[in-house]
Formats: sequence, C-alpha cells, structure tokens
Amino acid sequence: MDCFFDEDDRLLQSIEALYTARGQRLYSGRHAERVTALEHALQCAQLAEWADADEPLVAAAFLHDLGHLLIDEPVPGDQDDRHEECALDLLCADFGAAVTGPIRLHVAAKRYLCAREPGYQSGLSAASAHTLSLQGGPMTPVEAAAFEALPHAMEAVQLRRWDDLAKVPGKPTPPLAYYLGVLQGVMQASRRPAARVGGKPISAV
Repeated sequence: MDCFFDEDDRLLQSIEALYTARGQRLYSGRHAERVTALEHALQCAQLAEWADADEPLVAAAFLHDLGHLLIDEPVPGDQDDRHEECALDLLCADFGAAVTGPIRLHVAAKRYLCAREPGYQSGLSAASAHTLSLQGGPMTPVEAAAFEALPHAMEAVQLRRWDDLAKVPGKPTPPLAYYLGVLQGVMQASRRPAARVGGKPISAV
C-alpha cells in the first residue's frame, strides 16, 4: 500500500524518517531483543490487526515504542528511559487519546499484568524482565486497582500482550508504508468535525 502525504502531514514524514534512520536499532547491552525497532513495530501492529483492533489501537501498537527512537544517547542500563512518555508531545497534536493513552500506559500495563496474572512475569523476555525492575516492578494491589480505573487501561493491556509477542526474527509483515497509511487515516479521522444532532456534537447528545 503506497502512502502519499499531504503538505501538512509533517508528523508522518518525521515518523517515516525516524524509522528509516533509526529503525534498525536493537535494544542495547546484554538484554538485547532479537528484532529491530522497526520489525517490532510492524509485528505489533500486525498482531493488533489480526485481533480486529480498531485503527487507533493499531496505530498505538505501531507507535508504542517510538520514544526509543527519539532518544539520541543510550540510557545507562541501570536507568529507566521512560520511553513511553518521550513521544507523547510529538504525537498528541495529531492523534487523540485513543492512540496516545495506550502508548502512555503500555509500560504500566506490564507491571499490572505481573501483579494480576500468574505466570505472566516468568514469560517476559530477558529485556522486558530487566526493564521491569527499573520501572517499579509488579504493581501492588492498590496500584493495580488504580490502574484499572484509568481511561484506556484495558487497551494498554491488549497492546502489552502484542508487545510481548512481537519479537519474532524474520517474521513477514506489511511494510512501513502500509502502517504509515493507517496512521494517515487515523489522523484524518481525528481532524474531521464531529457529526452534530440538533446543533450538538453526537458525543454530547
């Protein structure tokens, strides 16, 4: 699927440039994943599509680790890079909360699943297990209950499950251009004015 950008779609051009220039990065150090950042993003978005997720969640799946590519200098292995927050300023102007909410919460979702789902933690990759210890470890029961009440928390849990599975070397996926097209559609939908009933937006009726 070819993707043609409008002049105003600077964000899409920036995302394409980031994945072209930095998408071959692996997680650094002893805890490297077996796939590149681009392979991981493509696989995660593909899994979301296979699960019949709506397009904003597919977009979130593709973009969830974009923050890694925005970090110029490697973060020391004993520090949390907080990558789930790094891309939010870049994305929030053109994508709604249905995209940015799951991205913001996908790390917290890992901590949540470690607390709520027996056996989940033992199935984490070496890289994810290492970063878990830097991100606060499994949630306490109080933290888990608070997480469940957050908007987009369950979407973040879905995203987290795809994130964990999207680490298969050599797996065939659609190309970068295909998911840039998905992002473009989500952005265009977010820019459309809400339909109105009786002078009020449908969401307010």
